[in-house]
Amino acid sequence: MIPLTAEQVMLATGSNRLNAEVFLPFLQGTCKAYDITSAKRIAAFLSQIGHESAGLARLEENLNYSAQGLANTWPTRFAVSNMAREYLKDAKGNNLPTDRAKLFARKPEMIANSVYSNRMGNGSEESGEGWAFRGRGLKQLTGKDNYRACGVAIGEDFLKEPDRLLLPVNAALSAGWFWSVNKLNALADAGDVAGLTRRINGGTIGLKERTALYDRALPVFA
Repeated sequence: MIPLTAEQVMLATGSNRLNAEVFLPFLQGTCKAYDITSAKRIAAFLSQIGHESAGLARLEENLNYSAQGLANTWPTRFAVSNMAREYLKDAKGNNLPTDRAKLFARKPEMIANSVYSNRMGNGSEESGEGWAFRGRGLKQLTGKDNYRACGVAIGEDFLKEPDRLLLPVNAALSAGWFWSVNKLNALADAGDVAGLTRRINGGTIGLKERTALYDRALPVFA
């Protein structure tokens, strides 16, 4: 196991010194617990959570989307399409928001309950579980099933107390748990930043920043 320093965490995650020092012992423990122990694994893990958490500063998902943001992020729910199911674009190439997108804009709880309903173990929109189990922690763990399984694994009841994922120790361990159950060490060993991003994000959002953080961190740990 490579001992971590605050300076290394700052470099790999893009965090400031205060956040790096707060999370340092918990990141060290998480890396040891989930066999994130080689230079490639540590660089990959820290760069990915660095992007997901905006430099260890954001432990809760920001769902304050504009109508345009909703149309671009969840087009099947919030973008105008034609009979051929092609999304209509404005002059800048952005998807055109539907009236529903305009209604939901800047209403995070409504957005969460809509986009996360009836999936990941969550109930209907009316259940409120989309909002209750929105992204939290350094990985932005999302969905009732993940909250339940992660809680069992690390000895917490996140269904009863979801905000305990905001504690630094749990924020870090939940990211390590997700990394482990999704077998991300294998992708890290291959240096596959794009593959890691797709497995974590479901797409390649933020790939440029994730890659830059990884490329900056790897020589430090190597």
